[in-house]
Amino acid sequence: MIGWLGGAYLWVKAAHIIFVIFWMAGMFMLPRYFAYHSECEVGSDEDAKWIDREKRLIRIIINPAMAIAWILGLMLVVNIGLDAGLWLHIKLLLVFILSGFHGSLSKYRKEFARGERKRDSKFYRKINEIPAVFIIAIVLLAVPKAF
Repeated sequence: MIGWLGGAYLWVKAAHIIFVIFWMAGMFMLPRYFAYHSECEVGSDEDAKWIDREKRLIRIIINPAMAIAWILGLMLVVNIGLDAGLWLHIKLLLVFILSGFHGSLSKYRKEFARGERKRDSKFYRKINEIPAVFIIAIVLLAVPKAF
């Protein structure tokens, strides 16, 4: 696609996909971490280890990957324009919602760090599927661009 990115378009698109993969990998892992973490005793050595793992996963992988995916994705949007089709608007809406889910996971991590256990492991196992549903819908919108 020609635009202000010119020949760099495919490189930006490739980097965007790579960082989305990193972001989603973390988004699949974190709720699973929470499921295991919710089963350990508050204040135990195991609890402290889970708190550290969750903090590292969010700060080292999930947050930077999301930020870079967003920056690169916005570059692609500017390049193709918002008039690219309904598929783009729906995709952006889904990415906004997925980003909100990311925010919820960050909130849950902070609750665990404070020693709060508001939800059981079943809850975290169920929400573990949310990123999969969103990524399927997003890819099906972005690749065939049916609308």
